Amino acid sequence: MKKIAVVALGGNALLRGNEKGTIQEQETNTFNTCLSLTDLLRNDYNIVITHGNGPQVGNILLRNEAGYNTYKIPKMPIDICVADSQGGIGYMIERMFRNVLTEQKLKRNVVTVVTQVLVDKLDKAFDNPTKPVGAYYLKEEAELLATVNNWIFKEDPGKRGWRRVVASPAPLDILNKKIIKELVKRGHIVIAGGGGGIPVFLDDNKRLDAIEAVIDKDSAAALLAREIGADNFFILTDVPKVYINYKKPDQQALDVLTIAEAEKYIKENQFSKGSMEPKILAAIDFVRNTGHEAIITDASMLADSSQGTRIVK
Repeated sequence: MKKIAVVALGGNALLRGNEKGTIQEQETNTFNTCLSLTDLLRNDYNIVITHGNGPQVGNILLRNEAGYNTYKIPKMPIDICVADSQGGIGYMIERMFRNVLTEQKLKRNVVTVVTQVLVDKLDKAFDNPTKPVGAYYLKEEAELLATVNNWIFKEDPGKRGWRRVVASPAPLDILNKKIIKELVKRGHIVIAGGGGGIPVFLDDNKRLDAIEAVIDKDSAAALLAREIGADNFFILTDVPKVYINYKKPDQQALDVLTIAEAEKYIKENQFSKGSMEPKILAAIDFVRNTGHEAIITDASMLADSSQGTRIVK
């Protein structure tokens, strides 16, 4: 039987930091990323792809505001915006991957699963929302919106304005996990868990309801990898390896990183909390709960198993 890999695409896999975010830019980046992923297919893996959605869902929220202010089009809540981004990004990855498969003369089906992720409405993250979403506002605008919508705003550290913040609760369960596992075992390329998944919770009557939150995409990807019995968990980012003393004269690339070493470096604040630290924490979670390896690397390095940083027990 083929091995199963969950591959978490970083934001740069779809959109580079210096780009405007046009569909042409995103399609080019996505095609090149999918081309790199064929190396896993050739190395006897069946794959599940997860992805970020930060810039895309941010744009959807901006359209929400613009549509309401100009035409009074009803605003949609965050769960619907995340679902919209899952569908749109999933479609783009699916189409680009089909083109790659045709070019490479490989035969696989590609399917997108719009994925709900269960959270606890009593998660402590709801006591202190920290995840910024949507547009920047003047302080007076933010205060008015907070009063009208019962939203929470915080000032941007870069002094660009005030932004709404929502909670980032821990993912508890991937609701489509059985379907995803069945599809990937049959050899289909599955795109799932986009943007960390659509956050839902169980109400007092055990009915699913939506909640205003954003789930960390790497944490959700690690949970998905665990729940479908993945053999490896790949986290793709914009650097070939994990570094300590990053961008300093004594910068050091890490080939292998044990859980104990990773936790030590986290305490030393070696990893950026907004980028590398969540990836390290997700890798630790997967390795600790499965005993299998997680690999953090750039997509272009997937052809060479000696590249990247391997996180092990």
